[in-house]
Amino acid sequence: MDTSLHTREPIRDSQLSGAEWIREIVHGHSDRIYEAFRMERHVFLNLCDLMRVRGWLKDSRFVQIDEQVGIFLSVVTHNNSNRDLCERFQHSGETISKYFNKVLKAMIKLSKEIIKPPSFDVIPQEILIDPSHKRYFKGCVGAMDGTHIDVTVSVSQQIPFRGRSRRTTQNVLCICSFDMKFTFVYAGWEGSANDCRVLSAALENPQLQFPRPPPGKFYVVDSGYAALPGFLTPFRGDRYHLSEYRGNGGRPRTARELFNKKHSSLRNVIERSFGALKNRFTILRQMPPFTIRKQALVVIACCALHNYIRDQDAMDRNFSLYGDPEYPCGPTELEVADDTLHDAPGINMLRTRIANKMARDHNMLEIS
Repeated sequence: MDTSLHTREPIRDSQLSGAEWIREIVHGHSDRIYEAFRMERHVFLNLCDLMRVRGWLKDSRFVQIDEQVGIFLSVVTHNNSNRDLCERFQHSGETISKYFNKVLKAMIKLSKEIIKPPSFDVIPQEILIDPSHKRYFKGCVGAMDGTHIDVTVSVSQQIPFRGRSRRTTQNVLCICSFDMKFTFVYAGWEGSANDCRVLSAALENPQLQFPRPPPGKFYVVDSGYAALPGFLTPFRGDRYHLSEYRGNGGRPRTARELFNKKHSSLRNVIERSFGALKNRFTILRQMPPFTIRKQALVVIACCALHNYIRDQDAMDRNFSLYGDPEYPCGPTELEVADDTLHDAPGINMLRTRIANKMARDHNMLEIS
């Protein structure tokens, strides 16, 4: 009997180990590391150095920090399976999972430092350099919206996670600044929860430290939210998205439409930020079957990496694609207002004042 089939031998016997593969792409053509990790060489090396200096990761006997980070990035940027990573890095499935979890914890620590509220005392530079925004939106400190991220749950849990698209998702509330960095992220809500409900929960939970704007400041939000103090919505029932103002007859015809177009142009940054995030991190489009909590942490970790790359590389290819304010990003989700919430008179008066100021500047009839 041929016993060769039953001989015990190591299955991970490639001559190119994970550590050697990391060295090869780090020192190879710059396109290779960007294709592998969706970031430039210097960003990857700086990220590894940060992990080492802060003590968030440590070299182990067999897996150095750069390889640990490489394992994590391979999962979140390409959604590679555990089996694929075993072959790529020449480690067991247990080792791959171990270091993915270690790096995930490190990224959550990074998120607490890099996802931070805007300065409410400073007018954003992007507002100041745009005359049409500076004249009308000097009090704006960011844009807020919710986005749906795929979630994998057991059949018994699927009903609350099924939104209008019938996919199982988590509803993630985010705020971003006008340089496309996230300043607040609240992940983990069921996909069936509307945006107003998620915002209400964020405002009511003091542990989340929601960055509520002070008087005179506000976020631009879509019509799926109630017009509360600090949250400036567009006029409902009028054209809103930039795509609706393109082509023949696309010019605003009323003060309400003019306001909505400029509001949409300003709020477009959150839609572009979501686009850049999901384009870079494939895992957000098809989440592995982690626990619900872990899937929410993955979203936060990706947002932290998004901000880190933005800080480290002003010319990043992915941000360059989505950085154009006129980039054709449509609504990320259908906007459905919660009828149980009522608009606040003060923020509605501010909206009308801004719209009438625009009307006077463009020789239009004012809103009575």
